[in-house]
Amino acid sequence: MREAAEAALGAAGVGDGHLAIAFVGEAEIRALNREHRGRDAPTDVLSFPVDGAEPATAGPRELGDVVICREHTSDVIEAVVHGVLHLCGYDHESDSGEMLALQDRIVAQL
Repeated sequence: MREAAEAALGAAGVGDGHLAIAFVGEAEIRALNREHRGRDAPTDVLSFPVDGAEPATAGPRELGDVVICREHTSDVIEAVVHGVLHLCGYDHESDSGEMLALQDRIVAQL
């Protein structure tokens, strides 16, 4: 997981900060998805950014948390990369395919 997270951070140009990756079951990811996105269904990965893409003004930047449900992902490495890219400010729901293209390049290199 560490290599995938570091590769995503490097590709996004993020050189500092802390992040956490948690693995949860289907019930917990569904509850998180419902609470934070209004979608009452399990999903593969959720990201919860803390400090955003800008450097922190004091102390190390807290990038946030990535939560992964193994039961709903076919590729855990891809889920890590996907979640970390979201923490770095990428959003495939609003861009023109840049995030998913970058994700594919990172995963192919791992």
